[in-house]
Amino acid sequence: MTFHPTASALPVTWTKASASNPNDDCVELARCDGTVAVRDSKDPDGPAHVHRPGAVGAFLAAIAVGQLVPVV
Repeated sequence: MTFHPTASALPVTWTKASASNPNDDCVELARCDGTVAVRDSKDPDGPAHVHRPGAVGAFLAAIAVGQLVPVV
């Protein structure tokens, strides 16, 4: 994983989940030179974490089967 201090400066198109409400806080993903960038939708000028596609896929798969739960 790498860290980018200003997500909005990355030359990418950010995408939210199709099930996401446009006004809710969500995680956004973007393809970035063979990697996947992740940012917080409520802070588009904040940081982004950049991961290998396999790591993001494993993370999303774990969420889908209930292995990860929200932290309150």
